[in-house]
Formats: sequence, C-alpha cells, structure tokens
Amino acid sequence: MNIPAELKYTKDHEWIKVDGDVVTIGITDFAQNELGDIVYVEIETEGEELDKEEVFGTVEAVKTVSDLFMPVSGEIIAFNEGLEDAPESVNTDPYVSGWMIKVKMSDVSELDTLLSAEAYQELVG
Repeated sequence: MNIPAELKYTKDHEWIKVDGDVVTIGITDFAQNELGDIVYVEIETEGEELDKEEVFGTVEAVKTVSDLFMPVSGEIIAFNEGLEDAPESVNTDPYVSGWMIKVKMSDVSELDTLLSAEAYQELVG
C-alpha cells in the first residue's frame, strides 16, 4: 500500500497535499482499494466555503457510494475535471492524476489535527 510521507491524512482516508494556504485533496490508496472500481466522482461544491468534516462530494464505486469529507475548512477553488471522463484514475493513480479538489484554507492551524504518514499507516494496519 502506498502512503506518501510528504502528505497529511485523515481518519476518513483522505490525503492532503499542502502548498501554502492551498491544499489538494483526494482519497488514499487504502480507500480506493476498499471501494473497488470507481465509476463516478461527484463534486457539486466548487466555489463554496465548507467547514471541516462537512461533505464536499461523493465517490461511486461498483459496490457502494461513499461521502467525501473536508479535512480542513475553506473554499473549494478547483475540481479535477479529468475525473469526469476518467474516474478510474482515482484507482490507478490516487495521489497524482486522481486528486479531487483544491481548497483555499480558512484556518491553517487545522493542519495540526491531521495524521502523519506514520500515524495513518498505524490506523490502516
């Protein structure tokens, strides 16, 4: 299982890449593996300001539909439009081409509540 050390993680299996006050968010390799073949990613919150732990979208796999939760508060400034035509990139490359949203954080201190790669590894075993 791939858990890049430079990223932050949530207990809900999202990953967060920090670049100043903008973060890129997706689901982890563990999450995509548990979900199975992803057939659709729905994000209708672009341009909205959401609080930490609010639902920002859903990911639909062959077996199930799962909510996606905000790891930090902020405004969703971009959606990975490539997922509209190729949602399977979340399965094949969850950390690069399978990213989901970019968020301009409203409270950078919330990053301190996220898991390190080591802590996430312990969580998923």
